[in-house]
Amino acid sequence: MEQFILFVNNNAVLASAWAAIVVMIIFTTVKIKMSPIKQLSAQELTFLVNRKEGLVVDVRGEKEFKASHILDAKHLPSEKVTNNDFASLENHKDKPIIVVCTAGITASKVANQLLKAGFSQVNLLKGGMNAWVNASMPVAKK
Repeated sequence: MEQFILFVNNNAVLASAWAAIVVMIIFTTVKIKMSPIKQLSAQELTFLVNRKEGLVVDVRGEKEFKASHILDAKHLPSEKVTNNDFASLENHKDKPIIVVCTAGITASKVANQLLKAGFSQVNLLKGGMNAWVNASMPVAKK
């Protein structure tokens, strides 16, 4: 314990950085657990689509979507997202919606917009299409 205190005293900046990182990890973990938007694995996505009539919404670019996408996914172009135009999804307001992008980063912004627009069951595919492909799940090509 004495060595730890001595280390902290001699390396205050380094110890502060480590403490800040630990606090940020705890904060992020709690925020994810408390969020109404859940992050799903590829298997959980499959369960929602097959058992609960979930809808996969792909927010990647048109070219990426046509190259490969999750079976029965609905493409939501970026201009509709920018304008908060979710009219094409109105019939699915009370059903699970799973938002998918390339790596799972862009999808969180769209998921928040959907939640604000009144969609009750908004989810994300953790890791996006990269995770889906890495899990050897099927894709459709147009």
